[in-house]
Amino acid sequence: MIDIGLTHIALPVSNIEKSIDFYATYAQMQVAHRRIDTDTGVAVAWLTDHTRPFAIVLIETKSIHPVLSPLAHLGIGCKSREAMDVLCDQARQAGVLVDEPKDSGYPVGYWAFLRDPDGHTLELSYGQEIGLTVEQGNT
Repeated sequence: MIDIGLTHIALPVSNIEKSIDFYATYAQMQVAHRRIDTDTGVAVAWLTDHTRPFAIVLIETKSIHPVLSPLAHLGIGCKSREAMDVLCDQARQAGVLVDEPKDSGYPVGYWAFLRDPDGHTLELSYGQEIGLTVEQGNT
């Protein structure tokens, strides 16, 4: 089987371990592949949440210019509003909560923005129907 369609997004990171911990904590992602690139000597990790064939590719580098900052962001759907509130409480205590949770109603739902260790933005949400809308082909 060959991969087609959107498969990944690559993010430059300054400390791959900190970024792996961040995405494991707030996006429930795990390392699917890890290596030191033979051409560049750079650490690379592919993270997935195993819900679809998509990965965040972390590439360790010395120079970071956050590409994903509001409004550009990665979006993660949470299993419940309560689960999202727990993650937001953790993020608040860790100093990485950028925007407090807010309910914007249908179709946006309940959402909040977090900042990863390099300034990229992660959106947590509950009640967005992106997957359902795409599956049904609604416009």
